[in-house]
Amino acid sequence: MQLRLHKRILTRAFVTGALRSDVSFVMQMDSTHFRALMHSWEALDPISFKPEGAVTAAFLRIRTENLRAAAKYVRCLPYARNTRPDDPLIVLIEGRGTCSTKHALLRRLAIEQNLDLALVLGIYEMAEQNTPGVGEILRKYDLVSMPEAHCYLRMAGRRIDVTRVVNQAPFAAISRFLHEEDIEPAQITDYKIALHKQFLLRWISDNRGLGGRSLADLWKIREECIAQLSGQDWHVDVVTPG
Repeated sequence: MQLRLHKRILTRAFVTGALRSDVSFVMQMDSTHFRALMHSWEALDPISFKPEGAVTAAFLRIRTENLRAAAKYVRCLPYARNTRPDDPLIVLIEGRGTCSTKHALLRRLAIEQNLDLALVLGIYEMAEQNTPGVGEILRKYDLVSMPEAHCYLRMAGRRIDVTRVVNQAPFAAISRFLHEEDIEPAQITDYKIALHKQFLLRWISDNRGLGGRSLADLWKIREECIAQLSGQDWHVDVVTPG
């Protein structure tokens, strides 16, 4: 039996950075999912930096002097977890990062530069087609897809992703998000994990217990998927959608 996401999802669920426990989290996906169109770093304007703040100074030291160049530099760094994801400069220090740490770095840069560049946390239906490399792991556990948390940016109404394939055959971009909310860089660790686990718990419930699988079981599967992604160069050059 292969399992897909049930058509019931969590609503936006945060109050001053904390998950809500006093409201119903469930609504119909068909009327609430967010159609996605992702753009690469190339969609950002080459806005020159003013000499403001530690993050800006770190980029200027590597002769990266505008927003587009900074996003391109970050995109080219390997996809891998950081040892201290809450360190504002850890991506540049370690020369690697994930969707959370890379986009949080660029959000911190934007704050220093007073740019309207938001950090967004989204939940989407992760499958081989939109996240190349996870299919083998999902099939091993008789799954077609599962909810995954992903961070990206938004500027001038455009979603910007500097960590993954945007639109490159035979793989598809993320076509919809089940949930989106703006967050701050400090929320990429505990808050992101808590929200993600809330979605997984609801997914278990809505799929009749998933054959007796627990949250711990699903988290283990998810961690295997992330390990698979970290072991390959999956953030290849992208074709920016028009």
